[in-house]
Amino acid sequence: MQKALQITFLGTGTSQGIPVIGSDHPVCLSADPRDKRLRVSALISWDDKNYVVDCGPDFREQMLRSGVKRLDGVLFTHEHADHTAGIDDIRPFFFRQGDIPIYAHERVVRELKIRFAYIFDSEDRYPGAPGVDINLVNKDIPFFLGDKRVVPIEASHNRIDVLGYRINGLTYLTDVKRMAEEEEKKVRGSKVLVVNALRKEAHHSHFNLEEALAFVERVAPERAYFTHISHHLGFHQDVQAQLPKNVFLAHDNLTVTV
Repeated sequence: MQKALQITFLGTGTSQGIPVIGSDHPVCLSADPRDKRLRVSALISWDDKNYVVDCGPDFREQMLRSGVKRLDGVLFTHEHADHTAGIDDIRPFFFRQGDIPIYAHERVVRELKIRFAYIFDSEDRYPGAPGVDINLVNKDIPFFLGDKRVVPIEASHNRIDVLGYRINGLTYLTDVKRMAEEEEKKVRGSKVLVVNALRKEAHHSHFNLEEALAFVERVAPERAYFTHISHHLGFHQDVQAQLPKNVFLAHDNLTVTV
């Protein structure tokens, strides 16, 4: 019997996480575990398959905390450090399984080859470095993960484009500021939508809360979950109380069945 598609939020924080180092902001001092946020990442699972979207600097801790023992691939949204800096920690999976498939835009792969040359040097890879199987992603070409069709979705993150992914009824987006109409069409009708909502104030490269809510209204998912959250958004409990009934503030370790 096939298991339902699930998403587990490994991290729901912004690039600094919550608490922010050295901060005495009230949210950073909160005792509510839902206000403790590692850098943004998600585990998408079905049957015996485990894929992660992004592997930032908290990736090792996230894998230990979630108990994942097999990794079938990593889907990258873009090249920023809070989404890629943990790639070295795929090593334990590589030692057990061999090369780990990664899925990313060609630009992101180029950046990874610069930042992590010791991993990507096919001629003389550093002994002990993990191996990867590179799969280039084009926003106009769906691809398959096992029996699941994946639809890439492009959005603007100020100066760069980012990719989101739709797998069946699940759409995962992060670091979105703008999206073209033809890309929004790919999102419409999702059962579960995940999208960033950084803070209440406007931001140059991320949806704020008002923009995220407007996006949810336009694409009309059954349920929406906000991620990539800054301490400036406020306390989890207070923000959740102000959201529409089908919109939820995600938190680390939350698992949602699609």
